[in-house]
Amino acid sequence: MPRRRNRLFTVFAVVIVILLYRVLQNSWDAQPLRPAVVGRPQPPSPPSVPDTVVAAPAKGQFPLKDAGESKPKTAHVAQEADDEDSVGAEKLVQQNKNENAEKGAGKKGPSSKGEAAQLKRPSRGNMPQVDSDSALTSGAKPVQEHDERGHLQRPLSHGTDDQTTTTTTTTATTATATSSRFAKPTRVHWTKPKEHFPLPKESIITLPTGTAKKIPRIQHVFSPEAEGPKKKRLQRQAKVREEIQRSWAGYRKYAWMHDELLPVSNQSSDPFCGWSATLVDSLDTLWIAGLKDEFDEAAKAAKNIDFTYTDQVRIPVFETTIRYLGGLIAAYDVSGGASGGYSFLLDKAVELAEVLMGIFDTPNRMPLLYYNWRPEHTSQPRRATGAGMAELATLSMEFTRLAQLTAQHKYYDAIDRITNGLIEFQKRGTTIPGLFPENLDISGCNRTATDRRNALSKAAKAQVDSEVALKAPRGYGEDGVDRESTGTGDRTKLDDRLERRALPSLQQDIDAALSVDKAPTANSAKSQPKSQVPLGADGSKSEWDCVPQGFVPGDYSYESYHMGGGQDSAYEYFGKEYLLLGGKEPKYHKLYEDAIEGINKYLLFRPMTQGDWDIIFPARIKMMPDGASPMVEYEATHLTCFIGGMYALGGKLFGREKDVEYAKKLTDGCVWAYQSTATGIMPEHGRVVPCPTMEKCSFNETLWRQALDPIYRIRDKGVREWEKKALEREPQDKQKQELELERQIAQKEKEARIEGLETLGEDDGDGGFQRETSNSDSPPTSASKQSNRLERRAAISVEPENVALISSDGTSSQTTTGKETSPNDDKPSKKAKSDELGDSDIKQEPFTHPSVKIPTLKDEYHSRPDVPTIPKNYPGRSGWPPKPLTHEEFVQEKIQDGIPPGYSSVSSSKYILRPEAVESVWYMYRITGDSSWMEKGWAMFEATMKATRAPQANSAIDNVLRIDHSLLNEMESFWLAETLKYYYLLFSGPDVISLDEWVLNTEAHPFKL
Repeated sequence: MPRRRNRLFTVFAVVIVILLYRVLQNSWDAQPLRPAVVGRPQPPSPPSVPDTVVAAPAKGQFPLKDAGESKPKTAHVAQEADDEDSVGAEKLVQQNKNENAEKGAGKKGPSSKGEAAQLKRPSRGNMPQVDSDSALTSGAKPVQEHDERGHLQRPLSHGTDDQTTTTTTTTATTATATSSRFAKPTRVHWTKPKEHFPLPKESIITLPTGTAKKIPRIQHVFSPEAEGPKKKRLQRQAKVREEIQRSWAGYRKYAWMHDELLPVSNQSSDPFCGWSATLVDSLDTLWIAGLKDEFDEAAKAAKNIDFTYTDQVRIPVFETTIRYLGGLIAAYDVSGGASGGYSFLLDKAVELAEVLMGIFDTPNRMPLLYYNWRPEHTSQPRRATGAGMAELATLSMEFTRLAQLTAQHKYYDAIDRITNGLIEFQKRGTTIPGLFPENLDISGCNRTATDRRNALSKAAKAQVDSEVALKAPRGYGEDGVDRESTGTGDRTKLDDRLERRALPSLQQDIDAALSVDKAPTANSAKSQPKSQVPLGADGSKSEWDCVPQGFVPGDYSYESYHMGGGQDSAYEYFGKEYLLLGGKEPKYHKLYEDAIEGINKYLLFRPMTQGDWDIIFPARIKMMPDGASPMVEYEATHLTCFIGGMYALGGKLFGREKDVEYAKKLTDGCVWAYQSTATGIMPEHGRVVPCPTMEKCSFNETLWRQALDPIYRIRDKGVREWEKKALEREPQDKQKQELELERQIAQKEKEARIEGLETLGEDDGDGGFQRETSNSDSPPTSASKQSNRLERRAAISVEPENVALISSDGTSSQTTTGKETSPNDDKPSKKAKSDELGDSDIKQEPFTHPSVKIPTLKDEYHSRPDVPTIPKNYPGRSGWPPKPLTHEEFVQEKIQDGIPPGYSSVSSSKYILRPEAVESVWYMYRITGDSSWMEKGWAMFEATMKATRAPQANSAIDNVLRIDHSLLNEMESFWLAETLKYYYLLFSGPDVISLDEWVLNTEAHPFKL
């Protein structure tokens, strides 16, 4: 018993000690915070607590003055906080002491303007204070916590002087969560990801070194200009400059910092990531045109573009590279480079390039041309898939120039690997030598061979799973002795399940797929390529392992070869990249010449045109993979008009004079296309009639009309068959026509008879009509009323006098029988109704007033406009089609639509302010010095300005074939970046962007040589 009592006392003692400890702790650490009341002294402050034990406020949160329920941190924990937060905590404690002291002295409100401002918008790490009067006034609003930007968060509780307010850490957390719920969603920006497939430094391809080759002179040596031509040229240049100013002013006013201006509605659009495409694209145009103030404003605005964020999920790499990256680099170059005062433009170019470099982080370093930039995607490894030829090969100039300016070889490495892939593709051979199909597979994976290889492993696994487990090896005993070698063990045959794992026939097929460009050898089935990792029977393999391959066509049905959109700028960059590198990399020379030879041999053709035009165009060829049965489309598209400038530049660069001659004919082809339409502008896409050979041919009207109507033979045959069937059906259809006419005339007679009844009689109030007579004015009797109703209801005509009848020949006659006549007295009509005549009434002889004329069949057919007239030679109405158009009628409709002579069709009649035609005209003028190109260009300029002028700037139009076209409310950034720039350069002196000092990318951005 004593032991148990002692234990009981001990337990009580421990409990009492704990309770005392808790009471003391609460009295020190959790003093209640009472609202300050004027004139009421505050309770004394608690004993001082060392500042080092006060928890520092978390970053991004406002500390609370008194955390009553939270325990103080120990000293060593507080010391681990960063210096900034510790200092903030110390200041907070001291500030709270001062405030409590002031309130205890009975001070009213804030003591200074600074405190008043603090109440309006608290600074970081400081809570707003509550004025004592507002806290106690009835209906006062609660104190509301703000975040560091002054936004409202969660209201704090408050009460009277008898209440205590304890603010806990949980309250602060809840307030922060509530604030984040009402705040705008945070935009996630691009951050540089960790590379999944990094390159060793030693494997990075560097810019070519060595002495630059001597580049031949490209631009014509112009003679001193006479006064008259110079004045004319400068007037035209000033006119173009005015149009540049006008378009820029429209963009500046209505679409500033957006991608494009909508020039009709005075709005904006953002199709290119919202990074101010027109602004960046137009920078060098503003500088070249002498609009330095506009350039200065735009360049400084470009400095604030955030390339780490866009609302678009994917970045279009091709457009971003040629417009943004090229635009920034060119603006840096033309404005003087490092010493020009706008060096930050190069910094912006590097900022964008760093984002774009993520596209090359793939197993074979081929780019992702629609780049999903968000961190959740860049954190995952990805592989390139398909690519358009132009999108893939039109990255070289921009990244090369950036590598030259920054000395960062990684930019050149990225695009040089693409060039090497194209060269390797040509070595294996394309369907048209020297040219590349429009769509490519750049994944680096032979999917067919990979699937078959994986199937091999899966088949092996299936066989293993289907058999009984293998027995333990019997070659060694438990003592470790090799019994087979000593003859003491039983030698068993190898289980044939192991032999079947190899599946030699399927493996041979896989090895054949793996051995690209290699002839099969005798032991090819046994050897395994290095790239193929060992596979287990369970089919396991590396996530990114596949049977490797180079570039291959991306289309399996056919391969498309042409110089239009999707391919154009890839070939343009071969010669320009050679020029940009100073001739140090000869592979671009070969790529250019091989491409030109392929174009000359397979694509060029001469169209059949009116007049003395010596012109050629490149065609589109669709080839089957085996090269059989090519399909040729003789097209004339606006995008192909760049090719004249490419031929002229390459011809001078590589000493190919024949290319310069071809360049003249190619450019004149687009000039002809401009002059052939009603608006004086070339359509977006059309097809033309070719000459039989490359020799000039005269215009053949018949052949052109047949090209307008390719099925003219079928069409005329259909017309003849229709006419033949029409003759066969004519008697029967004629009878149907007559019956139809009779029916319609009878219906009109019926309506006229009813109308006559209503005119001659009065409603008797009982649904009938009273008969009007000239012999008596007495009211009608009930018998007469009944008689009138019978006249209206029955198929009987009752008329005592002047009854008009229709004879069989359609003429009218009169009778005065005065008797009721009925062909069917004993059989009343079953179709008679109370308010209309039935169909049987049509067969009866109607009555009418003598003044009412009864039309005859002849009159009804020829004079009544409400009776449809049967067309002549129309074979019938029921289920018989109308007569088809003849070949001549069909062609005439085409001509009336505005299709020009020489065109066989126009699939897209739009003009979207494209620059390609004037681009080639400018190259031809600068390279040949022939002033006739300026005249051709001026005619194009005037036609374009007239057709595209909008309320603000200029707009794309829907139909260049018609004068009464419509504006499409679109102005792409290349209108200022290219089209107007080329027009301005055409009428500028030869020293402005000389072709011997500059090379222009496909967006007309000049890079310094």
